[in-house]
Amino acid sequence: MEDSQIIELYWQRNEAALAETQRKYGQYCYAIANSILYNNEDAEEIVNDTYIGAWNAIPPHRPAIFSTFLGKITRRLSLKRLRYRTAEKRGGGESIAALDEYEECIPYGQSIDEGIAEKELTNIINSFLESLPTEERRVFLCRYWYFDSISDIASRFGFSQSKVKTMLKRTRDKLLLRLKKEGIFI
Repeated sequence: MEDSQIIELYWQRNEAALAETQRKYGQYCYAIANSILYNNEDAEEIVNDTYIGAWNAIPPHRPAIFSTFLGKITRRLSLKRLRYRTAEKRGGGESIAALDEYEECIPYGQSIDEGIAEKELTNIINSFLESLPTEERRVFLCRYWYFDSISDIASRFGFSQSKVKTMLKRTRDKLLLRLKKEGIFI
């Protein structure tokens, strides 16, 4: 079934939308959740929560790219669960490591002025990512969107782990410079 048809089912409040979403995007959402949480039960629960989130958001929202919409919900819920699970003890998993690396550029609520809208920051980051060479952008997204491990990224792209780490560090540095240029950081 096409995404537009699935979205129409949501608008009609037809429960078949949930079954079609699960059939078409269940594995995709599970892969995102599991790459962040590394726990099958939590990942399955997050996927189910993703369907509920989509049900509650459509209508009034009509997503332009349904897979991205579902991925954002899954990722947000997974990160929320991860933060909850690690509130008392910080683990050493890939998700925590990737978040720690990324927070060098995007600290959560500390250095970003309260007046800067999330949408503006998102637009700046999206523009930055679009300006990167394809390979560099893909490596960056694998690490900071999908939370892939350094070794998985190295294997996927045929790079050494050292090259991946260097590439990610240089890209984070470029992002930080871009954010400073845009006035996000002084």
